[in-house]
Amino acid sequence: MNVPWPMRSILAGTAGTAALSLSYVVERRVRRGHAGPLDYDDSLVPGQIVVSILHLPHVLGSEDREDRDIGWALRWSYGSAFGLWHGLLRRRFAEPWASAVFGGTLMTMTFSMFPLLGRTPPPWRWPPDVMATCLGTHAAYIAAVAAVDDRTRRVLSDQAGGAAPAGGAASGSPATAS
Repeated sequence: MNVPWPMRSILAGTAGTAALSLSYVVERRVRRGHAGPLDYDDSLVPGQIVVSILHLPHVLGSEDREDRDIGWALRWSYGSAFGLWHGLLRRRFAEPWASAVFGGTLMTMTFSMFPLLGRTPPPWRWPPDVMATCLGTHAAYIAAVAAVDDRTRRVLSDQAGGAAPAGGAASGSPATAS
């Protein structure tokens, strides 16, 4: 079975988004006394960023539910699509380098775009619990994307009767097509 790498990468991004979302569920159960969002990704900020970028003033200041729905749709769409970046990196570099660059890119975007577009404080002013949640949930996302991408590459390669694609070489040599 030949599944194009972009499809595998979007699947990996979806799995990463599920892991991130599950991380929030687990943290809420552990921190029962905590009320409200656990970090900025868990708040209305992502939805408000999209609404402001798309110039949808009729949505701004509306029901919190609408902002949450927009934020939820954003999380699942960009979380899934961002898996493409890992797939592209994985075609060029072996692990753990692909995931290190992927994680660095993700955290750079998180730490820069929220203050610039979401009017949050800069990350060095985030409360320690917010920073810990942000790092933990994103680590879960990164690990899940890498694991699912790597596993689907191997399973599909085994089904095709071939070796793992060249990007998986321990040497980190450039990949061939897959």
